[in-house]
Amino acid sequence: MKVLLGQDVKGTGKKGEIVEVSDGYARNFLLPRKMATPADAAAVNAANIQKSAAQHRKFTAGIKARESASALEGKRITIKARVGENGKLFGAITGKEVAAALAEQQGITIDKKKITVDPIKTTGEYTAKASLFENVSATFTVIVTE
Repeated sequence: MKVLLGQDVKGTGKKGEIVEVSDGYARNFLLPRKMATPADAAAVNAANIQKSAAQHRKFTAGIKARESASALEGKRITIKARVGENGKLFGAITGKEVAAALAEQQGITIDKKKITVDPIKTTGEYTAKASLFENVSATFTVIVTE
């Protein structure tokens, strides 16, 4: 019996896939638990439409990420921090502060989790990387001053 999976089923398939399973497995396990629906023409068409819509969303997200990366590439941002003796900072500059400075100075909003920067503990110039999408990243400079 062909069924359209409504969620991931271990050993059977992933959500949205059409799989061939035994009649008993479908009738006694998958269908009563609403893990799958019979794969009739309407269900197959709905699954194909959802798949193409997801591909389109991923494609447009990739385009937006490339635009953001080109806008961010090579930018310089300045962060002011409290400094103690020998130029050491109180605390460290992390991705959170870098993301806030990017939004404030350049008007580019990026999630702090997508910014990779080693914890900055002294004043100076550092390189940061923003991974925006699959195989799309941008490198920019962070300047820490007193």
